[in-house]
Amino acid sequence: MTPARTPLPSPASPSTARAINDRLALQLLQEAGPLTATQLKTRTGLSRPSVADLVERLTAAGLIEVVGESGEQRRGPNAKLYGIVARRAHLAALDVRTDSVTAVVTDLLGHPLAETALPVGAPEQAVSALLHAAREAGAGPLHTVVVGAPGLVDPATGELRGNSGLPAWHRDLVAALRRSLPADVVVENETNLAALAEQRLGVARDLDSFVLLWLGAGVGAAVVLDGRLRRGASGGAGEIGFLPVPGTGGLPSATDCGGGFHALVGREAVLALARDHGFPGRAEEAVAGAAGEPFLGALAERLALGAAAVASVLDPGCVVLAGELGRAGGPALAARVSHRLATLTPLPTQVRATTLGDPAVLSGARLAAREAAQEVLFGG
Repeated sequence: MTPARTPLPSPASPSTARAINDRLALQLLQEAGPLTATQLKTRTGLSRPSVADLVERLTAAGLIEVVGESGEQRRGPNAKLYGIVARRAHLAALDVRTDSVTAVVTDLLGHPLAETALPVGAPEQAVSALLHAAREAGAGPLHTVVVGAPGLVDPATGELRGNSGLPAWHRDLVAALRRSLPADVVVENETNLAALAEQRLGVARDLDSFVLLWLGAGVGAAVVLDGRLRRGASGGAGEIGFLPVPGTGGLPSATDCGGGFHALVGREAVLALARDHGFPGRAEEAVAGAAGEPFLGALAERLALGAAAVASVLDPGCVVLAGELGRAGGPALAARVSHRLATLTPLPTQVRATTLGDPAVLSGARLAAREAAQEVLFGG
């Protein structure tokens, strides 16, 4: 019997090849900035006629334009610099907390055009304020809006789940945005967005795998393995605040993380620990070193417990201490956690401190909005 042959892949049709080449060129222009046709030829490996056709197509589609000339002495068609038309679409990124909402309006390249605080607990007024900020910045209709919020986002529906104890107006705000705007409105967990920002802009740029540990009013984690954000079956990957740990005096429940890791390293727990060490100031000041070495050692001990659990289960190779408290602790706190962690697990795990801090959520939302819009407009 003659063994069956595996069919060879069919060659791409001319239209498919053009679409692939266009996408590659747009990606290069996004990552490297304006390029000449000669530079596009070099970076894509395409022939000069193919690049000329590509430039003509993308210009006619309103996706790229001439933005200047290169610094080369010889002028002419080959010296023209082509760049993405940033005004082709306008986007918005929202950072929704329990007591505040911050919005940034950007162009298609993610450059900020306006930043504003939106009314809390008043969804319709918040949408109006966002539209006003966009108009004042000269932006057109919003194409994509990304909302970063605490809590679980259902991966099947993209909806913010209502059983996480968060204010109801969070979900009402998302509904108002979808009802009032022609934009594509995407909801993402705030810690996941912070991890995206850390991966593209922060201390995790050289890593394929890491876990971001968010330390602030709440405690969360984001899991990035092999370059991909992992959300879990129900969107709950990284809900480390519910992790049972020694020293909390109880166990967490389905609706209360009071007996979990949150009870050791959330803001209120950090404040209580600082007061136990005689420091009456703010949590950020304590974590930055003002509460003294014994306090930092005790806090590092607590953080190492959660980091050890992460390392043992996921083996990410690196834990990033993020959020306002992670940034306040900086390399000094990271070094203490790393030292203690090395005694708790045989798996080599770096501990790094963020340089992005609290704005990371908004930065991640901007990146996510830019990528989502470009996926649509660039024919992904």
